[in-house]
Amino acid sequence: MATPPGLPSEFAFINWVRGRTAPHPCVPVGPGDDAAVVDLTNVLTLVTTDMLLEGSCFRLAEAGPRRIGRKAMAVNLSDIAAMAGEPFAAVVSVGLPRKGGRALAEELYLGMREVADQFRTTIIGGDTNSWDGPLAISVTLLGRVLGGRAVCRSGAKPGDWIVVTGPLGGSILGKHLDFTPRVWEAAKLHLAVPLHAMIDISDGLAADLNHICTESGCGAVLRAEAIPIADDAHKLQDGRSPLEHALGDGEDFELLFAIDPFHGRRLLEAQPVPNIRLQHIGEFVERGLWLEENGVRRPLEPKGYVHALE
Repeated sequence: MATPPGLPSEFAFINWVRGRTAPHPCVPVGPGDDAAVVDLTNVLTLVTTDMLLEGSCFRLAEAGPRRIGRKAMAVNLSDIAAMAGEPFAAVVSVGLPRKGGRALAEELYLGMREVADQFRTTIIGGDTNSWDGPLAISVTLLGRVLGGRAVCRSGAKPGDWIVVTGPLGGSILGKHLDFTPRVWEAAKLHLAVPLHAMIDISDGLAADLNHICTESGCGAVLRAEAIPIADDAHKLQDGRSPLEHALGDGEDFELLFAIDPFHGRRLLEAQPVPNIRLQHIGEFVERGLWLEENGVRRPLEPKGYVHALE
């Protein structure tokens, strides 16, 4: 789309985005107006948002803008996956450094579109600003609830199995930027069996399992020998064991869910979801958070990533 001479750069970028935004049946009015128009047609809607800040969440010089854009969209898609939903629209706001901001914005957008397109998600608008500080990017994502019920953190029961969708730990070696959110896998699981509770592993296995326990009013036991550990967790030489990395690194973005033993056995025997291998790594119990290793059970500290507020 041509940009009229003298048009301020913010609006030139908006026009550039509009020219690359395909129509979407749920979005009668997309970027360009004061607000987008979304047709929800009486469907339960999921809404999530996540902000990434340079220096805290990423190093732009190391990762590059396209990978940062991809991650900014993917972390929100992962939150929709954690509720077993279907994403359909995103709103993006960016705070750009003044120097080189336009080229940076274009690369961020292309990175976001790369992963959004995989999941039939359209970018319907947002806000673009410039300032003297580092890059800040915030994505808000909308999704549909599938099967009439969102899978929350609050449904786990003592006796339920704890199941995970993939190996954990060592994400800092690249997975934290290049992961694929488990959107389709979550939808297939949700439609196949009754999932009692679910979360995506963003803060760390121990921390996110504790979130489910807190919301469900129960405890959990992890069996150390059953936890799948990623190859990258073995490569880190920082004095922590691969198991410690699997328990606390975070940003694996695998799914962790609660399911009754009958349906859990069916899932593990059939392994019905392509591209993942489901693993049973423990059980929910009445209270406490525990790690069982070589037959010995000890308290497990829910370590993981936490944004400190003073």
